[in-house]
Amino acid sequence: MTANDLGHDASDEHRWRDNGVRVIKADRLDPNTAQTPGMNRAAAINAARVGAQKIWAGTVTIHPDAKTGAHHHGALESVIYVVRGRARMRWGDRLEFVAEADPGDFIFVPPYVPHQEINASTDEPLECVLVRSDSEAVVVNLDIDPVEKPDAVYWVDPIHRHPEPGE
Repeated sequence: MTANDLGHDASDEHRWRDNGVRVIKADRLDPNTAQTPGMNRAAAINAARVGAQKIWAGTVTIHPDAKTGAHHHGALESVIYVVRGRARMRWGDRLEFVAEADPGDFIFVPPYVPHQEINASTDEPLECVLVRSDSEAVVVNLDIDPVEKPDAVYWVDPIHRHPEPGE
């Protein structure tokens, strides 16, 4: 199959070279992005860096035994993938709900949901990959007086059963 078979002519090949796939090396992430106290975000994919129109992607590191300030991301949907460490998420108007995620787990944060990321480990950093549904990083930091003991929430769908006590 040639470029012509895909409806492109020879001049498109140069366009794809300069405006096609981009590889952003780990040591080239941009820390000049919206921040929340308690974490370090770095952008990999956004409008300014690669011309992304509909997504933002980057990394976040939370130091051992640290937690972020409460915040939300406006109308954006967010996905967090836990690479290393144990994430504890609190959310709600008073951060009254809590759930934990391990390496390999995904976390979904709907638009406007107040939340807080917590590193549940006292001796290793929490490292995650973030993806958001717009090319700009929207962060609205909040001043919330959290409840003292949040309710544990387990996401259960028709395929996955609720964990038994002690699991």
